[in-house]
Amino acid sequence: MLELKIKDDFIKLGQAMKLAGLADSGVEAKLMIQDGQVSVNGNVEYQRGKKLQNGDIFAYDGSEVQIVAREV
Repeated sequence: MLELKIKDDFIKLGQAMKLAGLADSGVEAKLMIQDGQVSVNGNVEYQRGKKLQNGDIFAYDGSEVQIVAREV
């Protein structure tokens, strides 16, 4: 499982997909999410603006990524 470190309290799903390298652009992430290909914490998610926080896990095409808050 990959870990995606964030500096803020949350990151939006579309942004997280781009940072994790699962989508090349925001448009691509949007289409993947709208098509029901992405899950968050085991549930299919259709909102690219879904806020992900520390500990959340999103998955696409067999790849799982966990959100990890950076320690200050």
